[in-house]
This record gives sequence, C-alpha cells and structure tokens, in this order.
Amino acid sequence: MKNRLLLLITLLSVSLTATAQKKKDDKKADKELIAAEPDKEITGDTYNKWSVEIDLGQSKGGKPYAEGYYMSDPDKVLGGFQLNHYGFGVRYMISPKFGLKTHLSYDDIKKLPGSESLDFKVQHIQMTFEGVVNAVRLFDLQDEAKRFGLLFHFGIQASQMSPKMNTAAAPNNKGKKELNGGVIVGVTPAIRLFDNLSLFADIAINSNIRQHFNWDGSYSERSNNLTGSLFTTSLGFSYAFGKQKIHGDWALIQDKKDKEIDALNNRIGEIETLMNDSDKDGVPDYLDAENNSIAGVAVDTKGRMVDKNNNGVPDELEKYVDKTITNNNNTNSATVTNGMLEQLINDGYVAAYFDPNKTQPTTASSDNIGFILNYLKNNPDKSIEIIGYADELGSTAYNNKLSGDRAANVKAILAKAGINPNRLTIVGNGIDDSVDKNSDYARRLVRKVVFKIK
Repeated sequence: MKNRLLLLITLLSVSLTATAQKKKDDKKADKELIAAEPDKEITGDTYNKWSVEIDLGQSKGGKPYAEGYYMSDPDKVLGGFQLNHYGFGVRYMISPKFGLKTHLSYDDIKKLPGSESLDFKVQHIQMTFEGVVNAVRLFDLQDEAKRFGLLFHFGIQASQMSPKMNTAAAPNNKGKKELNGGVIVGVTPAIRLFDNLSLFADIAINSNIRQHFNWDGSYSERSNNLTGSLFTTSLGFSYAFGKQKIHGDWALIQDKKDKEIDALNNRIGEIETLMNDSDKDGVPDYLDAENNSIAGVAVDTKGRMVDKNNNGVPDELEKYVDKTITNNNNTNSATVTNGMLEQLINDGYVAAYFDPNKTQPTTASSDNIGFILNYLKNNPDKSIEIIGYADELGSTAYNNKLSGDRAANVKAILAKAGINPNRLTIVGNGIDDSVDKNSDYARRLVRKVVFKIK
C-alpha cells in the first residue's frame, strides 16, 4: 500500500511538472511569435489585462429638486460648465471581449455658473462595480476601428450624499449623510495614444433606487424612496500595466472559438487546393503521383502515365509514335510528331537507369536507349546531349566522376550502334538531390542518364 501511494504521488508530481512546463513553453512561444509577427492574431495571455484610469468632468443632478433649485436654467439647452467630477478606476479584462471594473468618484453638486437657481451644494461620493463589454471586439470590428475603441459598462453602485451648506429648503441638513444605492450604465469611446495609454471620454447615467435627499440638500416631501438620476460626462486617461507590450483593447487577438473557426476555414481552403488538377489529367493533385503528365495521355488512378512495358515511355504515346513516324510517310504528320518526340526526350521521359555505383545501364533501360537510337537515325541532322546523374550517397567528387562515366557508357553504346560520336556530347552533372536520400526507391529515380536534343 505504501509503495502504491508513493508511486501515485510520483506520477502526480511528474504530471504537474509537465503541465507547468507546457504552460511556460506556450507563453514563451506566444512571446516569440509576437516579437516576430506583431500583427499576427493569436490566443493566450499575450496582452495586458489590467488597467487604471483617471477622469475629470462634470456631474449634473437630473432630479429631484425643491422649488427654486436647479443646476442649470430649464430654458437653456446646454447650460454652463463646471469641473465638479473626479474619478479613479481599475479594470480587468477576463477575455478580449468582457471584463470587470470598479470606479470611485467624488462630485460637488451645485448650481452651474450663470444659473438663476438658489445656492446649494451637495457632496456625492460613489463606488461602482460593473461589467465591461468591448463592443469593437464583440462585433469583430478591430480591423476597421484600428486605434479607436468603444466600451460599454453597466452594474451597481453605492453612494453617499451629504449637504455642505444650509439652504432655505434645508436649514438644518448641513453635514448630514445618506447612503444610497442603484444602477449605473455608460459608454466609453477611446483612442489609443500609445500601446498602453489611451484617451477616453465617458458618458454615464446613474439611477438611485433609494434616495431621500433632493439634489439641493433638502428632504423630499414624498415619504417613499426617490428615484434620483445623475448624469456624468468626463475625459480621462487609461493606462494598462503588465508584462506584455500592449493592452487587450488594442492587441490583435482571437478568442479560442474564433481561432478554431479560422482553422476550419483554412482546412477547407487546403482541401480546395488539393482538389486542383494542375496537369488536367482528371486526377486531383493530392492523389496525383505524377503531377506533370502529358496532356491527352492516359493515366492510372494515381495520375501516372500508363507504361505497361516499363520502358519509360507512356504506352499511348509510344503507339502513336510508332504509327505516325515508323509507318506514316506524310511529311506534315512527321514534323508534328518530331516536335512531340523532342518534348518527350527533353522533358526527361526517356531515360536510362543504373544500379548503385554502376556505370552500365540496367537491362530495363535498353528500350529507352533504343528509342534514342531510332530518333537519331530518323533525324540525321540532330545531335544530342547525354547528361549523367548520381544519387546523394557518397562524396561529391566520387559522384561527379560516376555521373560522367554513366554518360560516357551510354555514348559508347549509341556509337557502337552506328551513331557518329560527333553528334553525341556527354555531361556529368553529379548529384541529383531532388529526392529523399533516405528512400531507396526514390534514389533509383536519380541514378540516371537523360537526353537533350541540340
């Protein structure tokens, strides 16, 4: 039992260590990705979530007031302005779209300059607890908005009202206090000045559901609770802090679900690309083992040109050549067919192949060399370049010599078959590294000699 418990503790420790290391590695990878591609959309804790803000502005009590008291004259649309609102807040974004904030404010509610209201002064201290919605991210407008942002906030608030002067309406209320509560809702447009500093404006409406003081400091004549309203407009600065370069309001970020949707869209795009048919042989590229087949030549289900006798020449083209060149004396047909033959030879479809470290062609390559021989005999004005290759095994110097020896041996075969050696040029091209050198089957394809018509 003791050994089992020890084993369980050990496994648990290893698991926790591995999980912690993975999180650490993921964060490191995200940071490296931001440094390399700052505009790339990514997920994770790669942005600052905390911010603090200060704001200054004006607060106006909307209702209620005793008779003869008001902040601005009712017949003036805007009224005057006074700086009587001071605020400080802290915000935390749970995700790029949603967050929480708390805000502490101090307001001196009094008549505005130029107002004909009777004098009054009420101190209002308020603390809010609110949810925040990043509207730009919610509606996926960050690319269009660029440096501009828009937040909505709403929640509950608790406040304290205290008259600061005796008035005709409230001769004995100075210094008294009343605790209120209610709801608050607001909108905050912003513009980013730097990565972690932004300028914002805020418009908020405060509604008290428990209020007995009028905004002039007097008690309401109504015995039940008042529904008081306070309107605040302010300007301020928001500063984000943390280890990252930029705040989440501005970083290019995707939620995990958005990331998954984009990944699915990318997979669909990849599938559409795979369904392309570059050589128009009726076989999609992702199934096409020979993606450069000659147009009009029959292919198998993997897009390979049919070559049942394994001589390196597609059967359908071979039959056409035999019919139109060997047995047809029509000059026009021969000219057209010779052009096709030259393309076939120059594109490497006719080749001689070799076993490892050998300079003599394989037996199966005899037909291909015979094909070149027949072409040269039928076209005595043509010369040919014989180009040898080797696979990647062995040193460069060794393979350079080996490729040249292979080309020389094919030249010797053609010369002994009656072709003037002056029409034959050899080239040793050394290593062909176009295939996986660890694949035996792939290396067979590059131990070869190919031909170029001159």
